[in-house]
Amino acid sequence: MAFKLVIISGAQTGVERAALDWTLKHEIPHGGWCVQGLLASTEAPDARYKLKEGTSEDVLEAISSNVRDAEATLVFTQAAKAVGTAQKAVAQAKKQKKPVLHVHRGILGVSEKIVAFLDKHYIRRLHVTGSCEADEAGLGAWAASELEKAKSILDRRPD
Repeated sequence: MAFKLVIISGAQTGVERAALDWTLKHEIPHGGWCVQGLLASTEAPDARYKLKEGTSEDVLEAISSNVRDAEATLVFTQAAKAVGTAQKAVAQAKKQKKPVLHVHRGILGVSEKIVAFLDKHYIRRLHVTGSCEADEAGLGAWAASELEKAKSILDRRPD
């Protein structure tokens, strides 16, 4: 079974931008919502990201919209406890009664857990998010690496 997901993500530095960069690298369909004003800011995301700008500068609005537009949410953190925007994403997924998988650096076999989560819930539109790079440096690179491994597992399956 080849990798057949649409990735939904915002434009927060770290996991979200790493996930979007990863989709561009592999020509994987993607989209998502970002906060109002970000597309024109000095930290504007890559123009190739297929993002929609929200009507507010409140990050919770963007998170809520991304959770709504996806079938499930995948949250990456360094620490075992999600905080900040990562915790808001977990809370929004639960509030909207959507499946959520929180993975962190202390878990073994993360890519296998991601594949099992996708299989269990028959996910085709996945919201990928996590802590921002300023809070947990290096998290984006780790998340992209785990997505790469999960894609490799899925790509090896027969259709």
